[in-house]
Amino acid sequence: MTHREDWSFPFEGPLHEVFPALHEAQNAWMSQIESLRAPDRKTHELIRLVCTVALRNPPGVERHARLAREVGASWDEVLGSILLTCPGFGLLPAVEAIPHARRGFDAAPEPEEDDGEE
Repeated sequence: MTHREDWSFPFEGPLHEVFPALHEAQNAWMSQIESLRAPDRKTHELIRLVCTVALRNPPGVERHARLAREVGASWDEVLGSILLTCPGFGLLPAVEAIPHARRGFDAAPEPEEDDGEE
């Protein structure tokens, strides 16, 4: 049984209430996306950040900037990824995304130092 406190997005409650099987299928599908081995996790989050910038989705920008930092992205990498959207989607979506990305980035815990061991 899925509980409200386990939901990452505000749409999940209403979706689950009306279409619980669809919600469960979507969660299973997303867990497969999350488990992709390539690209690496940092690149994965930066790509998803860029997609949310293009979609003009502030909560998504904030979320993926936070997740990108958690897996080791620097602010320069986050900001550079956002600015790479300008040629295709214009300056305004990128500029609008920056404060949301900063909020998410700043909310993330500092990534643990990689000691080089695997």
